Amino acid sequence: MNTSLRAALLGVTLVVCALLVSPGAQSPPPVSVAAAAAGERVDLDAIYKIKAEGLEQSQVMDTLWYLTDVYGPRLTNSPNIRAAAAWATKRMTEWGLTNARQEVWGQFGRGWVNEKFTANVVTPQPFPLIAYPRGWTPGTKGTVTGDAILAVVDRESDFSKWQGKLKGKIVLAARPTTVNAQFSATGRRLTDQDLVDLQSQPVNAARGRGGPPANPPPNPNFAGQRMQFYANEGATAVLEPGNDHGAIVVQGPNQGRDPKAPLTAVQVVVASEHYNRIARLVERNMPVTIELNVQNRFVDDTLDAFNVIAEIPGTDKADEIVMLGAHFDSWHAGTGATDNAAGSAAIMEAMRILKATALPMRRTVRLALWTGEEQGFLGSRGYVKQQFGDRETMRLTPVHAKLSAYFNLDNGTGAIRGVYLQGNEAVRPAFAAWMEPFRNLGMTTLTIRNTGGTDHLAFDEVGLPGFQFIQDPLEYNTFTHHTNMDVYDRIQAQDMMKNAVIIASFAYHAANRDALLPRKALPRPRPAQTPVAATSQ
Repeated sequence: MNTSLRAALLGVTLVVCALLVSPGAQSPPPVSVAAAAAGERVDLDAIYKIKAEGLEQSQVMDTLWYLTDVYGPRLTNSPNIRAAAAWATKRMTEWGLTNARQEVWGQFGRGWVNEKFTANVVTPQPFPLIAYPRGWTPGTKGTVTGDAILAVVDRESDFSKWQGKLKGKIVLAARPTTVNAQFSATGRRLTDQDLVDLQSQPVNAARGRGGPPANPPPNPNFAGQRMQFYANEGATAVLEPGNDHGAIVVQGPNQGRDPKAPLTAVQVVVASEHYNRIARLVERNMPVTIELNVQNRFVDDTLDAFNVIAEIPGTDKADEIVMLGAHFDSWHAGTGATDNAAGSAAIMEAMRILKATALPMRRTVRLALWTGEEQGFLGSRGYVKQQFGDRETMRLTPVHAKLSAYFNLDNGTGAIRGVYLQGNEAVRPAFAAWMEPFRNLGMTTLTIRNTGGTDHLAFDEVGLPGFQFIQDPLEYNTFTHHTNMDVYDRIQAQDMMKNAVIIASFAYHAANRDALLPRKALPRPRPAQTPVAATSQ
């Protein structure tokens, strides 16, 4: 095929020389284009093959279906995540990836699974509750019934107020919440102005992800004390409001992972509209009876947790590494689709594309699917400490000098629009060149600013080039992040295919670049801080 036609199909604005190839002739050698400002080589022939495989032969939605409908949700150390990891390693081995495996990073604590849940208001008018148990909290002994009591503990003095009054009660632990009308769309794509604003913000304007939990506790230590107080007082269960409009944010207390820690109360998160109805009745002295059956199970056979690793070996620079990653674990009210089966499936698909196209790569490309991300990047930080260096002491391993870059995807199902440079201005010329062939897919933006809230930080913390892609937010922060609506149906298939293609191209070019990508100066050691007691959020 004429190379100029290939460039046109790719939407590349760079000028390339035409090279006519007659039908049936051997394919031409890879075409390289020098980016005018940077001198970076862009292999248009490779990009054509990556796009053809990724957009016409995609398996990304099939992969995502397995991770969600079949194996989701995927709490770390749960039976589900172990089954999902076994499936993923088998599938990647079938694709031809090398040494697909589960690699232990350290102790996480026990697993947890909800096996049955029903919740109903019995009186004064019966109706079923939209509700979910918090992770790592105990269950009830079969079906239990109790009277609702509004027992809000906001400060130390409230403990004595409720002492001796909660045994056998179903506690409403928060006041009614405000449910506002939604005057803005829950889903949106980044506008041109949004992208301009991202580029103009300073390097330290860190961008997090997700939103604050409903009714956040006054401080983490107090929240743990409060839940333990309810348990000690013999409350049957503790109810808290979630988000509104059908989306319920459901997470879990960290202390539940420790098999030696005392059991907390049975904790249930209720749709705000249903919670408010109960609370208003109780506030007006109308007795409310609630029936619950919460069957939760702790999994104690191993406290060790793992990451999923697989590789495509390099050629003459095989001892150097390019890494792609996403977190594999999720919360449990949904199936962990946008957070973060979307990222995991896109990364797996990028590796499949690279293997299927048989494009030669000088460096080894390594996939990592992390666990324990939702509890504080535990899997990625454990891996980085084992492989590259300790952020607390900045003692580095020899392999630290061999990593070119780590690329992460973890902001939902939205299309990639650019890259956060994480304060590393020196990589801009390379990324600008690699990004150019994807302008027709909407990838146009590089911003110097940082972004937080996901696993690339584990690499950045020890001075390694770690990057998160800029993505369209869609419904991520407004509707799906950590909620019961985080399911397969919220995934955008076209965005997923585009994302896998872009990631594969970035990995290919990083693997074949003559030199490693440039780095920032090494950070100072970060001694461990005093642990903070776990919260119920």
